[in-house]
Amino acid sequence: MTALSDLTVSVEPGIVGLVGANGAGKSTLIKILLGLLAPTSGRVRVLDLDPTVDAAAVRARVGYMPEHESLSPDLSAAEFVTHLGRISGLPRTAARERASEALRHVGLYEERYRQIGGYSTGMKQRVKLAQALVHDPDLLLLDEPTNGLDPAGRDAMLALIHRIGTEFGISVVVCSHLLGEVERICDSLIAIDGGRLLRSDNISAMTTVTDVLAVEVSEGIDQLAARLDLLGLNVRRDGRLLLVPLEDDATYDRILTAVAELDLPLHRLDQRRHRVAELFAAREVTHV
Repeated sequence: MTALSDLTVSVEPGIVGLVGANGAGKSTLIKILLGLLAPTSGRVRVLDLDPTVDAAAVRARVGYMPEHESLSPDLSAAEFVTHLGRISGLPRTAARERASEALRHVGLYEERYRQIGGYSTGMKQRVKLAQALVHDPDLLLLDEPTNGLDPAGRDAMLALIHRIGTEFGISVVVCSHLLGEVERICDSLIAIDGGRLLRSDNISAMTTVTDVLAVEVSEGIDQLAARLDLLGLNVRRDGRLLLVPLEDDATYDRILTAVAELDLPLHRLDQRRHRVAELFAAREVTHV
């Protein structure tokens, strides 16, 4: 069976989302980029290196966070990440120092000497991220980094990835089937389906502004929805957001007044963009 076919794409620096349904070919593409699988045809270059002939050189400059469980439960996080640093070519002392630094970056410094087997799922995901960072790579390939996490854990992981991509100067490719999450932190997206490229573009080009305001408050969303309904605004609920049709500029004032009267903490008030998932759904409909 062909995993990838006629896939031609160029990935620019920044945080890039590699998105598609399970089985779309995302993990296969990552393995090809790492030199773990050889393409039967075509060519690939990573950081101007050919992974089919320079796989070791590629992996020395690339950090990889695998999707599936790959941790040793009997080792501490410090031992495990140090070991992976040594495998990446770091001397023993440097590997130990870099492991501590990587675990600090992912929020596990105080827990670094505990055995991984006693960690929560979120902590285990952070260990996997730390080992991808330990050798100070130029590029990170993260395969489903929010797997198994609850909403709070997913938010924390995405915030961490965004910080790495913006503050550390490391380019990041985030592989995920959760479009709504990834588009929050990515500069651009590559969407594949059935091993073929659907679209590759920056986020702003792949989304369009709607005539709908998105309202988010940290608490009291039900009271706000009820108040806006009383004001005659046709409010619709979408998870943690209230969606309000933008009739005119006065709509903003009515929402802000309601928030102030209820003394609620306003987190977001702006025009909503179409989510990438919605655009892909529309594309599928047009091809039926």
